[in-house]
Amino acid sequence: MDQAAVDALITLLDLEPIEENIFRGQSPDEDRQRVFGGQVAGQALVAAARTVDGKSVHSLHAYFLHAGDPNRPILYEVDRIRDSRTFATRRVRAIQHGRPIFGLTASFQIPEEGYDHQFPMPPTQADPETLPDFRARMAPWKDLLGDWYDRPRSIDTRYPDWHPPDDRTPGPMFENMWFRANGTLPDDPVLHQCVVAYASDISVLDTSLRPHGAAGSLGEVFMVSLDHAMWFHRPFRADDWLLYAQDTPSASGGRGLGRGLIYTRDGALAASVVQEGVIRPARWKR
Repeated sequence: MDQAAVDALITLLDLEPIEENIFRGQSPDEDRQRVFGGQVAGQALVAAARTVDGKSVHSLHAYFLHAGDPNRPILYEVDRIRDSRTFATRRVRAIQHGRPIFGLTASFQIPEEGYDHQFPMPPTQADPETLPDFRARMAPWKDLLGDWYDRPRSIDTRYPDWHPPDDRTPGPMFENMWFRANGTLPDDPVLHQCVVAYASDISVLDTSLRPHGAAGSLGEVFMVSLDHAMWFHRPFRADDWLLYAQDTPSASGGRGLGRGLIYTRDGALAASVVQEGVIRPARWKR
């Protein structure tokens, strides 16, 4: 557990209101070349949610337009597209250096009863408590990773079918990952949705490298998210273990497509994710 890192994530998602429909977000003090995509997605969802009352987010669709500058604040402008009895729609622009770096559209709905079915949770190889965390997995590459290895981690990740990054054997077109906030979160369900939106960008694109025996974690592949979509289906807590069942239907044209189904530990399908991103040998640029 790393409660201090989780508290820092809560602070990261707690945007400063500047004016009606305008919010400002900060980035953590870390050595990054660009803002982590999950951060700007989570902050944009926070901005949208703060303009909606009595409804919960059920879907979001987003595009990553430019790399975010981690040394400058991000301004979030919310456009109130629709407010009906059942649904509300918000469009959010994240702005730095006078231009949009990210765009998000989110839809909110009042609670309703209706038909109910889901894909079953896939069988897993091990319980998350029995699996190594990031530092245990990556200890052989500690020197190569430098400060990235030792930094606090607000999201704990465990892989039932993990393979080392120096294993160049082509693998299957799927990968499972347990994850949770690495500490305790307040009870606010909106915060739990925003934390899962933040975490959903951690690994889903990596799955598209697995069939090719490549590894993004050692810097040999240039990877950047292009677009991201999520649908929230059922209640969950982001500080309880969630299974991220990921697969990759396609990679072509310098892009990879990743999909994920996020399950609670008792098997309820909590959310669905689809993301496309650039995957190229590191010598290429965007």
